[in-house]
Order: sequence, then structure tokens, then C-alpha cells
Amino acid sequence: MSKSIKILLGLGLATFVSACAQQAQQEEVILVDPAPIDSGPVFTGKYK
Repeated sequence: MSKSIKILLGLGLATFVSACAQQAQQEEVILVDPAPIDSGPVFTGKYK
């Protein structure tokens, strides 16, 4: 194989490996606290 083909294959392989490595690092787990459950208005008296 010629030298230029080896260089191009090496660069392609390096690009592929770096793209796969970045994709694996981007996975994030985001936890969101659920909103509290509100039962609604509670009767506390006539004018309170």
C-alpha cells in the first residue's frame, strides 16, 4: 500500500474512534424531582 493510503486510513480510523468516544461521554442521566401533589383547597372556616 502506498504511504498516502495508509495515512488516510489512519486519519479515518482516528476520526471514527474519537467520534465514538465523544458519543459515549455525552450520555447523561438527569433526575427531576416530581412536583408535590396538592389536594386542593381545604375548608378552614367561614372567613379565614
